[in-house]
Amino acid sequence: MNRIPRSNFFSRTRSGLVVLLAFVFFTDPGWAQSRNKNPTSKVYVSDLNGSAQIDTGEKIDDLVKKSVYNAQGTIIETKADSNNTMVFSDGTGAFFDHDTRVEIRTFKQEPFTPNRNDMEVEPSISQTRAFVARGVVGLCTSRKVAGSNMTYETPHGSVNIRGKKLVVEVNDDETKISMIEGESTVKGGEFDLVGQTLKEGEQAVIRRSAPGKPSTVAIGVIPANERQALEEKVALACAAKQTVYFDVRERVAGQDDTAAGIGAFTSGETDQNRTTPITVTPANPSTIIPPITTVTEIFPVEIVPEQPPGTPVSVSRLSSVIPFR
Repeated sequence: MNRIPRSNFFSRTRSGLVVLLAFVFFTDPGWAQSRNKNPTSKVYVSDLNGSAQIDTGEKIDDLVKKSVYNAQGTIIETKADSNNTMVFSDGTGAFFDHDTRVEIRTFKQEPFTPNRNDMEVEPSISQTRAFVARGVVGLCTSRKVAGSNMTYETPHGSVNIRGKKLVVEVNDDETKISMIEGESTVKGGEFDLVGQTLKEGEQAVIRRSAPGKPSTVAIGVIPANERQALEEKVALACAAKQTVYFDVRERVAGQDDTAAGIGAFTSGETDQNRTTPITVTPANPSTIIPPITTVTEIFPVEIVPEQPPGTPVSVSRLSSVIPFR
């Protein structure tokens, strides 16, 4: 009797095992169903005066009111004659004054439960890291959940924001951070390992020091002659928060929005939010069930003001899914 050499025997056994596992993976719906991934964070343009633009990393668009973009990796830049307000999908409202440049370097969110009751609390754990290169940003945040982190950096230092209302002003010489409500921690750059607590009603002025040393951080009361203008910028950010909220939905990757009955996004741009499944060419295609990838998406819904009694409701005033740009 001819014996199979040991090396050939193990080689064939391994090959057969690989084929068996591949068959089980692709024919068992439980294996073919992919796990949900964290949804892509979003930013919604609630209002716009003048002209501004957003760099998504793939192209530069002029901002359009009521448009929606993936937030992470975007650069928002207002012109000298413009300002705008935006709402991030963690519930943060932001006012961008004229000649302002902000880079959203990190903005990640954990999945959150739809149909939430308390819109003043952020929907899930989030991680935000933004860089204000120049200009003025007013922020109005939701109450942060345990585990969340929000840091805004500037050329001179940074602020770790715990809430709820503040203004960040950056020019060539210094950074000013004014805490209108709540408290945060300010640091004088990477060499400042501890930082200082900035309390409600206080303003931190951060200026560069000698190379290799932390920037100087001076904390005092917000000057009376600056208070009203700062509060107005924060008020615009808080007003933006009241125009929209964010919900989540699930769908199969590649499924058409209209066919799913959930409203169409802007044509040609839905693929930015979808997970592409790994494609494996089977030996016997007739026995293979294609892998299914379920994608969780965040989308904005306009908040429609309550109608006075007896006022007819028009279609244009109903809440709607905002087109994704």
